[in-house]
This record gives sequence, structure tokens and C-alpha cells, in this order.
Amino acid sequence: MNQVTDLYPAELPTSYRMGFTVGEHSAGHMRRILRVFLTRWGMERVTDPAQLALTELVANVVRHVPGRRCTVLILREPFGLRVEIADAVPGTVVAKPAGVLDEGGRGLVLVEAVTDRWGVVESGEGKTVWFECDE
Repeated sequence: MNQVTDLYPAELPTSYRMGFTVGEHSAGHMRRILRVFLTRWGMERVTDPAQLALTELVANVVRHVPGRRCTVLILREPFGLRVEIADAVPGTVVAKPAGVLDEGGRGLVLVEAVTDRWGVVESGEGKTVWFECDE
């Protein structure tokens, strides 16, 4: 007889960190992981904006990071949610409107539009792009 078990524990930790080599379909997998945490934390209200912002940051890693390696950190904070994507490529990240005919360049503008805060922390080892969504 098969017994169905809950794949996710009732209580999830308040953080999740994992290193990835990302590809074209990685954002979908990361969105599912994020959704599981947000649902278990009772933070469904921020699911859509957080998933969109996460997708844009992962897409930037796929496009701009040689080797496509990154570390994802999902944090449950007292105010809501914080997500960080760190990579080993130093450089300035700027949100600027793209031209009408540009094929890219709108990702960080979207992140800025759908989250409460976002930013970049640069270090000698690379950078961390983060965003926060208030509950």
C-alpha cells in the first residue's frame, strides 16, 4: 500500500541558501522553491512580485555571468521577505529605462517597480543584488 507523505515539513526555517549553476529553465525551479517558502510562512501576498523579481535577477545571471554560477538566499524578515542573488562578477548594476526597440534592459526597472526596496552590494569577490517585499 502506498502512503502519501508531506514532502515539506510543517515548519520551514526562516532562511534558505543554495548555490546554483543557472540555465534557461532555472528561474522556474527557483520560483517554485520561493513559492513553497512563502506559502509556509503565510506570505502569499508577496508571491507574485517576489517571483517576478527573482526571475529577472536569475535572467541577469544567465545573460551576464560567465559560468552562470550564483548563490540564492531567501530570508524571512520581521518586515517581510528579502531575497539575494550573489555572483562572482564585480561590476555596477544600474536600473535604467531601455529604449523602445531594445530587446533587453528592463529587468531591474521591473524589480524596482514590483518590490519595496532593492539594491546592490559590491565586494572584492563580486556582487549581491537584493530585493525586499514588505508584508
